[in-house]
Amino acid sequence: MKTYSNFIEINADKRFGKPCIKGTRIAVYDVLGWLANGMTLQNILEDFPEINEEQILACLAYAADKEHKIRVA
Repeated sequence: MKTYSNFIEINADKRFGKPCIKGTRIAVYDVLGWLANGMTLQNILEDFPEINEEQILACLAYAADKEHKIRVA
């Protein structure tokens, strides 16, 4: 998979600066929430045809990278 930065953007004028899928107002947080609540990739793709599987996986990669970078104080 290409780096998630090809699919995720942070724009202060969109969703209060939350990371979103490029070209949409769908936040990484939204995608993670849907998956955590039991939606499958197929469910998400059917409900949100403006995004694709690679973008959903980029959200997971973004979250994994962010988690990896958290430092314990």
